[in-house]
Order: sequence, then structure tokens, then C-alpha cells
Amino acid sequence: MADALPILIADDQRDVLEALRLLLKSEGLACVVVSSPEQALEVARTRELACVLTDLNYTRDTTSGQEGLDLIAKLRAQDPELPLVAMTAWGTIDLAVRAMQRGAGDFIEKPWDNRRLMSVLRNQLALGAARRESRRLAREIEILRGTGDEDFVAESRAMQPLLEMVRRVGPTTAHVLVLGENGTGKGVIARLIHASSARAERPFVKVNMGGIAETVFESEMFGHVRGAFTDARSDRVGRFEVADGGTLFLDEVGNIPVAQQPKLLRVLEDGELERVGSSKTLRVDVRLISATNADLAAEVARGTFRKDLLFRLNTVELRLPPLRERREDIVPMARRFLARAGARYGRPGMALGGNAERALLAYAWPGNVRELSHVLERAVLMGQGERVESLEFGLGDATLSSQAAAAGGDEATRDDLDLDRSEERMVRRALERSDGNVQRAAELLGLSRAALYRRFEKFGIQV
Repeated sequence: MADALPILIADDQRDVLEALRLLLKSEGLACVVVSSPEQALEVARTRELACVLTDLNYTRDTTSGQEGLDLIAKLRAQDPELPLVAMTAWGTIDLAVRAMQRGAGDFIEKPWDNRRLMSVLRNQLALGAARRESRRLAREIEILRGTGDEDFVAESRAMQPLLEMVRRVGPTTAHVLVLGENGTGKGVIARLIHASSARAERPFVKVNMGGIAETVFESEMFGHVRGAFTDARSDRVGRFEVADGGTLFLDEVGNIPVAQQPKLLRVLEDGELERVGSSKTLRVDVRLISATNADLAAEVARGTFRKDLLFRLNTVELRLPPLRERREDIVPMARRFLARAGARYGRPGMALGGNAERALLAYAWPGNVRELSHVLERAVLMGQGERVESLEFGLGDATLSSQAAAAGGDEATRDDLDLDRSEERMVRRALERSDGNVQRAAELLGLSRAALYRRFEKFGIQV
């Protein structure tokens, strides 16, 4: 967590609590003191703790240690990995063994030796920190598995203002909203911002908000504790905790369910969250980068997106131009995709022919960079020789006019009507090739299902 976790000290003697508080303060350790098992359980239920140091006897004239043993068992049931240290003035080997069996990690006798006490506590603190880091890393590996470096080309004039904004915004801690059509590479821009920040060595966690069902939203984003619901067999770290100290990238942020938006807003405002099934408040330090191809202002007007959440997300707003507006990047990007796909499929040395390059420049690219990548991958798979020509691409009808292609495409990029018609033909052709299967059609176009459904609505296509 962003702040150091405190040690909980439970003892019924005020002078013992004060002596331990001063000792820990002199060692630079924070603590919370309570005088009863009930108070100890309440604090452990509502706060994240580094360790618990608890007495075994609370009622006057009792020496059995049963109260403390019961407390240890309850604390262990509440948090199986919380380090526990037992302490009593009536220490016996049998009582120490019983405390260990209930879940204590070590045992201290009163009156204590300060050096031994601090040695035991530091060992338990290190153990707890190692357990928390292990959980976080395991979750980080699960989330980040398969996310590697992506190709990035930005030689066109249309990209220069955006790159300048990335250079200016990257080193700050400001939240960023990246806008752009589907497939334009918003995730690549998010990685560039993270890499240029002081958080570059910390996690970059990507979450596709369109792929998280509303029923598991809180569990995925904030985590859950064991027993929070039927299938919660162990504690689970949420995406915010994994990204602590780093950057959280929310792709397709416009898909966040309305009912969940206030919970996300609270984390952005206060840096605080609770795992599902827990009342412990955790603090996180996360920089948020969001991306969408939706018109969030229109969503706000329709009441499907909170205005205050939009204000939090777009401290800085970046607009990523579509591929048809950055035509100088098409051929260099295609060559890079071709080399990458050739290496992947054991066909190194493949090159683009002149006809292929002209076909690429004449195409409108409704699926943007993602579609370009898929086209080059198909060219490697289907091509017969080392030189790729235009017929091997399998491009659709969304081409620019021959005059526009000869002029570099500038005229056609301004003709929204032609692009819309071309895009509609591409969508209809993908549906035909996939026999009406929406998922397969989306994959052919390099779009998400949500983006494809928006195009159905735009063009009046009934599925």
C-alpha cells in the first residue's frame, strides 16, 4: 500500500501499551493500541495491519491464556496471512505451543527484552511484507501475462502535436483521457505516457472495461476477500492494488456500468478502496490513463456517464488521429508489421512490392492500425513468395479514389460520406463472410464487439 501499515498491540494494561507504543515509535514503527479482544478484532476487521502483538490474558487474575488463544484463532480465521505474535507474563512451553497451533508466528514473555522483542517483530513484519508482495506479484503476472512491447511509428505531421503533448504530460501525475477511433493505437500511447513518467519502473496494468461483466466489476477492480461470495475461496488482489505506485490503463472506459461509476470516482478522489467482503480501507497511489472511441460528452448528456467522473478522467485530453489521416505512417508501419509477422511464422526477409504499397495507400483503413496489422499477418500466411503484392492482402472495397491515391489521399480523407459508405460495405462484407456471426465479423474487421454494434446502429444494419 501507499502508506506504511501499523502494528496492532492488544493488552489490558495501560502501562504496557504505553511502553510498547514508545518503543515502537523510537524504532520508527507506527502502531494502534487496544485493551480488549473485541477491540482488536474490530480494528483488524476495518484496517490493513502489518502485524499483531497480543497478550494472552485479559481478565483480572486469569492465567490460562484462553482469551488470547481464542483471539489468535479468530484473527487467523479473519486473515490467514496476518503475522501474529503472542505475549504473556505466564509463559510456559505448553502455552507457547498452543499459541503456535492457533496461528501465532512467535512468542514473547513478559517482562520482555527490547532487543528480542524488536527482532521477533521485524522478522514477522518482513514475513508479512513478503506475503503481500508475493500476492501482488502473482496477480500482476496473471494480469500482465502476454503484454509485450508494441510497434510504434509516428512520422506523419498529423502525429507531431500528439507526440509533443505526450512529452509534456508524460512526466506529470495528471490523469489522461486518450480519444480516438477503434484500432488507432490508444494503448500504445498510454504505454508511451507511462514509460516517460517517474512511474516507468512500476506496473503498467491494462484493463479492458468492455470485457468486465458488471457482476464482477468490483472484484476485478478492487479485489475480494475469502468468503465474500460463493466462489471466493481465497483473497484476491484487484487491479488497483496491482497498479499501486504505477499506472492503470482503462481501455474502453465508456463501457463502465453506471452503477459502478461512483465507486471508481471515489478511488480517484480519495485514493481509497475496500475489497469486496471487507470493511478495511486500503490506500493506493495510481495514475489513471483512460481511452475510448465513444463520445463521452454525449454519454453525459444521455445520463449514461457521470459528469464528475469525466472531469476526473480528462485532466488532460489527447486525440489520436485515425490511420487515414496519417498516411505517411502507413508504409513504414506496414513494413514493421510484415517483419514481425515474418519472424513469427518463420518467413524472414519478406518485403512489400510496389503494387502492395500503392494498395495500402489507396485503402481507407476503417479498422485503423489494428486492421493494418491483421492484413500484413494474412499476407505473410497467404503469400507464395518473399515479395508481397497487392492481391495477397484481401482488402475490401473501402478504397480511396484513384485520384485521391495519386494525390496522397488528402482529398478523400476529407470526404466523410465516401468513408462512411466504404466502412458500411466493409461491415456488411464481414457479416457475409462470417455467416452473420458477430464475433467472427468483429475479428475480421479488427474491432471489438461493442465497436461493431455501434457501427450496426450507425448504418442501420439489422443482425
